[in-house]
Amino acid sequence: MQKIKQLWGSFVQKHPKLSQWVREGGLFFLVSNLITVFKYLILTFLPMAFAFMGSRDFGFPGTDVTLFGIEFKWYIIGYSAEQGGLAYFTAYMVAMVIGEVVNFLIQRKWVFRSNGNIWFQGGWYALAFCIVTCVVNSINCVWISVAGNFVDGWLYNIGTTILNGGVSMVVFFLVNKVVFTDKKAIPGDAP
Repeated sequence: MQKIKQLWGSFVQKHPKLSQWVREGGLFFLVSNLITVFKYLILTFLPMAFAFMGSRDFGFPGTDVTLFGIEFKWYIIGYSAEQGGLAYFTAYMVAMVIGEVVNFLIQRKWVFRSNGNIWFQGGWYALAFCIVTCVVNSINCVWISVAGNFVDGWLYNIGTTILNGGVSMVVFFLVNKVVFTDKKAIPGDAP
């Protein structure tokens, strides 16, 4: 372990900016994947808690689409009754919001070591979350409609979570690099 620390310390001294990207990128990837698993677990079980809402259509714009012979409604935000409707959308949003709040706090303090204005940073993070959610949801409602005809729910929930997590990871890493710019620690420091 000491040899690894020495190699890392040498790398940090020779390449401080690159070592910062490697450290932040590696930790970001690890944390994001753990949060993705967390969101998957929530999304697997939470829809049952919202079953009382019923599976009626909920969302915008609700355009009728046929893909691979499967008819469904396409939404930028929301889901049709066949996709779980209001109950699934509510569970999905609760899972995503909980996951992103935890992710924001961990990424801010532990990965990017930021001590900036949390309200400013949180506002930009929330804006990115809204944009990513609309983009991902517009793709996800197609995925759920099509995959739901070919695979079990637990399997398409994995796809849903990976899609959301993958797109979110790329976008949020770039957002975080811009928003969390007030690092106080030396780039190669251990967490």
